[in-house]
Amino acid sequence: MAKDKIDETEIAAAPAAAAAAQQQTLTVDDASVSAGYANFCRVSSTPEELILDLGLNPNPYAQGNVTVHVGQRIIMNHYTGKRLLSALSMALQRHEQAFGVLETDVRRRVKPTTTATR
Repeated sequence: MAKDKIDETEIAAAPAAAAAAQQQTLTVDDASVSAGYANFCRVSSTPEELILDLGLNPNPYAQGNVTVHVGQRIIMNHYTGKRLLSALSMALQRHEQAFGVLETDVRRRVKPTTTATR
């Protein structure tokens, strides 16, 4: 009876040991990366993919018709999108813990100016 218990434990531990032996090591080669800046992002979706269009809006406070030129389009599956969401969320939480809350509504960030009275 005790022998059966030992065998069950060894069988249950075998998949965990195999998973640990096959652990992936990831190396990132960014030698030929090109950096860009975006202050505009549009997210669209198909049933299979998420599409991020990144661009630069040189005059974000312009009135009327504004054309934003998209410089980069990132296409990923929804699983990668969810991992990106989690990674961005964690990075922003760490930033806000260190530097304070990021207010995304520009009207709330603008401090009213006081006019000097004589």
